[in-house]
Amino acid sequence: MRTPIARAPQDTRGTWKTYLALVAVLAVSAFPLYWMFVVATSTDAAVNSIPPTVTPGDQLFVNLHEVFSMQNVYFTASLINSVIVAGVVTATTLFFCSLAGFAFAKLRFPARNALMFVVILTLTVPTQLGVVALYILMGKLGWNGTLLAVIAPFMVSAFGVFYMRQFVAHAVPDELIESARLDGALTLRVYWSVVVPAIRPALAVLGLLTFVATWNEFQWPLITLNGTEYPTSMVALSDLASGNYVIYRRVLAGALAATVPLIVLLLIGGRQIVRGIMEGAVKS
Repeated sequence: MRTPIARAPQDTRGTWKTYLALVAVLAVSAFPLYWMFVVATSTDAAVNSIPPTVTPGDQLFVNLHEVFSMQNVYFTASLINSVIVAGVVTATTLFFCSLAGFAFAKLRFPARNALMFVVILTLTVPTQLGVVALYILMGKLGWNGTLLAVIAPFMVSAFGVFYMRQFVAHAVPDELIESARLDGALTLRVYWSVVVPAIRPALAVLGLLTFVATWNEFQWPLITLNGTEYPTSMVALSDLASGNYVIYRRVLAGALAATVPLIVLLLIGGRQIVRGIMEGAVKS
């Protein structure tokens, strides 16, 4: 019987070429943010100069004051509305998607696989196809022009249900659920006390992705909230960029103000995203 030969641990450190490529990708990805900051801090003369300036100016607070003081844009209200909409949609998506994912993964009921197939099938349907029907439905409910029209259609997502179903199936052992049932726990108690603590990394990933996607949503809020005093930040930015003459320093100052919350959120929760993705990859 042959004695297994011990292999030396492989060196997983990258070469200088790898780091150079990563730095190049980072620079290309971060340049639009840097250029937005440069324009947001510059004057009209600096923005229109040839060659364009590539260093930040000192007019950031002046430009932000102009943006927030414009009477027909309601930028302050739009940021508050975006926080409300993104927060409510994220909270409801986490609750409903995790509950549905738990049901599809661990509960037995008729047509479970067929219903899951329908959920996955909806991912292939472009959202633009349902805009007219959704607008008519919101009109019949009297919600057009209100935040309810932006919140209600996105309280649950097919991707969230599928993602949570996959994570629950691998992260929560059947034995753990059976043990909780033997202790007298009902289904909702099993979900809250057993499933939720086990899927916290996945909840963090889905929550961050949902918040960012809802914050950046433009088409549907533009349709249902356009012309009202209750826009979201993306609609307010489109108002800043409308007109025969666009003042780009105002537009990008507003874009900077609308981007800062997302950057802060990603800096705080970015580690949770990586952790959730890595745990999902290891479990699968």
